[in-house]
Amino acid sequence: MNNYLFTSERLGFREWKNEDLPEFAQLNANKKVMEHFPKPLTYNETKDFIKRLQIHYKKHRYCYFATELKETGAFIGFIGLAYQTYPTSFTPAVDIGWRLKQSTWGNGYATEGAKQCLSLAFNSFHLDQVIATCTLNNVNSENVMKKIGMTKKGVFNHPYLKDYPAHQACNWYAINRDEFLTLL
Repeated sequence: MNNYLFTSERLGFREWKNEDLPEFAQLNANKKVMEHFPKPLTYNETKDFIKRLQIHYKKHRYCYFATELKETGAFIGFIGLAYQTYPTSFTPAVDIGWRLKQSTWGNGYATEGAKQCLSLAFNSFHLDQVIATCTLNNVNSENVMKKIGMTKKGVFNHPYLKDYPAHQACNWYAINRDEFLTLL
């Protein structure tokens, strides 16, 4: 029995477990999955990431949730929300994000899960707005942002990516509660 915090039609969302480390480390080491990030993550970097997600969940009651296929219980990556404080004109803000195993791409899981996470953000946490960011050439993530009703607000230089010029320029999207409610 999986202890999902919430579900969508095909996906279950849960807290992170230390047992997720081997599979998540493999996902984060995949060069294709990580092509729009500065570099793949090492095993220890993934271990630290899980710890940060666990702490984030305890503080905010949301995070980039460990995500599974309900039918099989297979771990496929993460979809969820994170409070971002890096210095920009639109932060602090709650961000929506996803990172899924390459073998699951093209099935609509990111879109399905992101819609469910937006519902959580606006209906359970009563947020006014959710943002999303991606590098300029991350067309697939940008398409998910559009599919879930987000609107492009602009381009910015991500302050945490100064040492990675190929990734520093990013799109940022947003959706507010009223916009989301009109999509239902």
